[in-house]
Amino acid sequence: MIYFDNSATTAIYPSALDTYVKTSQRIMGNPSSLHDLGTQANRLLQQARKQIAELLSVQDNEIYFTSGGTEGDNWVLKGTAIEKRDYGNHIIISSVEHPAVSRTAQQLNELGFEVSIAPVDSKGFVQVDKLAELIRPETILVSVMGVNNEMGAIQPIVAISEILEDYPTIHFHVDAVQAIGKVDQAKWLTPRVDFATFSAHKFHGPRGVGFIYWKAGRKLAPLLNGGGQENGQRATTENLPGIVAMSRALRLHLERKAERPNHTAIIRQYLKEALASYDKVMIFSGDENFAPHILTFGIKGIRGEVLVHALEEKQIFVSTTSACSSRKKVDSSTLHAMNVPHDVATTAIRVSLDEANTMAEAEQFMVIINHLYEKFSKIN
Repeated sequence: MIYFDNSATTAIYPSALDTYVKTSQRIMGNPSSLHDLGTQANRLLQQARKQIAELLSVQDNEIYFTSGGTEGDNWVLKGTAIEKRDYGNHIIISSVEHPAVSRTAQQLNELGFEVSIAPVDSKGFVQVDKLAELIRPETILVSVMGVNNEMGAIQPIVAISEILEDYPTIHFHVDAVQAIGKVDQAKWLTPRVDFATFSAHKFHGPRGVGFIYWKAGRKLAPLLNGGGQENGQRATTENLPGIVAMSRALRLHLERKAERPNHTAIIRQYLKEALASYDKVMIFSGDENFAPHILTFGIKGIRGEVLVHALEEKQIFVSTTSACSSRKKVDSSTLHAMNVPHDVATTAIRVSLDEANTMAEAEQFMVIINHLYEKFSKIN
């Protein structure tokens, strides 16, 4: 089996899985309980929070646990809208955001908030000057992802941060799900970023758990109300095994960040050069300011899902751009935003790499691609 779909989800690290199981078995207390078992659980919870904060070089009280990236994105957008509705009702997002952001913004628009869309250029980068033109006195939030999940474009968070220095009351949110451990933190967690959202299963942690970086002093309305967990901001009993396993996975993931980008970049470059040798192959992902683990391409005349299933028959697993939207059989929202024609956009598939992938796998992938290319060329 060759797994080239690491932007959809990653295999949990064995030690993180072991941590999850042992925590489930040995720590039975609710962190909110006053007795010794609760105290023990709460101590472990705060240790996990502290470790994540140290790994990101932020304060302990700036880490809030969630069920994953989607909840985090919803919380930041809806929490900002509710908290700041007396000060403004205008939100700016980019045209290439994950559905967790774009559809939440759409819902807020239906509830009376105004949403402006910052366009991207032909390579998928947010046009910073166009975004700046959208800012107005009633703007309360700007939300731009750190790394695009479909093409791998590293968005100009630093440049946007510089613009927002002149607008200190605007919340600045970065969806960092695809960025952490793959791209240098300075490119997506600047001092001007107020909120960043993360999902454990994208860095070899368990599913169903994530966290928000929430800059001290900023305010959000709670998304979940009830028992007052997470400093009164997120009601629900904490997923302690998931949180502890997530903190371990993040530590392991970041310990390997020095070699991972180089490793995946070498494989990515090999694949890109090999694919580019075919007349009918179109490469959608660029090189400069692109993440080293994502490569999106298409073959003229072959729909993406057809190629995905043909590769699947050979035990090679990729996706048609965003895995969250693949089953809906809709065009890549990013390619659409890049003004790629419909018939071209429908060919796109995404290869996403990680540390466990090898050059031998890449070479085998190209053997199969060559076979499929010749097969489909005869049909077409």
